[in-house]
Amino acid sequence: MEVQFELVIREKIAAAVDTPPPELTRRDVDLPPIKGKALAVIGMRRAGKTSFLQQCRADLLAAGRSANRLVYFNFEDERLGGLAANNLHMIPDTHLRMFPEPADEPVTLFLDEIQQVPGWETFVRRLLDTPGYEIFLSGSSAKLLSREIATSMRGRAWEITIHPFSFREFLRHHGHEVPVDMSVLTAKKTATLDHQFARYLETGGFPEAQALEPTHRRQLFQGYIDVLLLRDVVERHKVANVTALRWLVRRLLSRPAGLFSVTKFSVDLKSQGIPVSRDHLYEFLTHLEDAFLLQTIPVASDSEKRRQVNPRKVYPADPALIPVFDRSGKPNTGHALESVVFTELQRRQAEIAYVKTASGFEVDFLARYPNGTEEMIQVCTSIDDPETRVREIRALEDAGAEHPNARKVILSMESRMPFPQVPKHINVMPAWSWMLASADRA
Repeated sequence: MEVQFELVIREKIAAAVDTPPPELTRRDVDLPPIKGKALAVIGMRRAGKTSFLQQCRADLLAAGRSANRLVYFNFEDERLGGLAANNLHMIPDTHLRMFPEPADEPVTLFLDEIQQVPGWETFVRRLLDTPGYEIFLSGSSAKLLSREIATSMRGRAWEITIHPFSFREFLRHHGHEVPVDMSVLTAKKTATLDHQFARYLETGGFPEAQALEPTHRRQLFQGYIDVLLLRDVVERHKVANVTALRWLVRRLLSRPAGLFSVTKFSVDLKSQGIPVSRDHLYEFLTHLEDAFLLQTIPVASDSEKRRQVNPRKVYPADPALIPVFDRSGKPNTGHALESVVFTELQRRQAEIAYVKTASGFEVDFLARYPNGTEEMIQVCTSIDDPETRVREIRALEDAGAEHPNARKVILSMESRMPFPQVPKHINVMPAWSWMLASADRA
């Protein structure tokens, strides 16, 4: 069996060093300036993790690294069925026999879908302790989850989360120029960005979906969700109450940016004849977040009890997932807009919560950035309506008493100027302008 494995490994290594990286849309993800750790690429299925590994390989080639020192190895190969952890040494050993000449540069292994091999962690830790090796890891979120990496790699891995395309990446993918200076845009360019941003909210950021019509896009995303639920939740966590799990997913994705209470939902399910405990629902919610299908945020509070008892707000991984379960036929632009703002805050590594003031006003986001700055953000499709404008301003001003250091922002779908008059201490701007701006607060 080892002879067979060696032949397959030799073939895959030869193909890896001889095949140039594919032409792919560049992702705006920075690598950490830290040595001695495996770089673990995580994120929802089909968001582009494998493509990012190829981007990293292409960058190293462009920097002058030798192709035979950069080995992309995908473990999703039926010929490797039965490969065990104690066989993994064959990959570096075979590579060394194929390319025995000494080199000053390290060997970089891009190990994709490595979770196919049980016990892979000890092999990777050993390689990290061996001089001359760099490791990139990626795989499905079924077995290569954030918390598992933290546990199994014992501090030896640095996580890089890949989300679906940002708006900047969406423009790049479709061949549109990404503006450098937002203050000097022509009316024509602004109109183009308005149009493309509306497309982005509808199409979303999954690379595979970019050229599909709405019907086919919905079928694709339904497939994504079905596979994720089956492999990353049901099979992995031995979930028995699949009916309750599917009702939970339907509720969460059909009401994006909404408040969600496990207690209330448990009562709703029981009224439908689907008994499920609150503990199980909390577990299901954790599993769905671990698989990156959706994320939740708490109310902003220094009180742990208040964060626990208040409902959480729920956001899908991508706005294009919303129509999979929302069959109202109505545009859901506002919730899609709020969802992409949330994901952009994640990209900027912000600590995110929503604000509920003592007077009952709500602010969509309180974002605390790694550099210590804060933003309070209201998201709305338009502030033309006086009632809407007054409500958004009043919420920001009331919350400002509790968060005096936070910059106050209203993000709108609109780009036409001037905006209706608002207090000078509140910044109003198109959401796409905020998203394309340099994330210097991160």
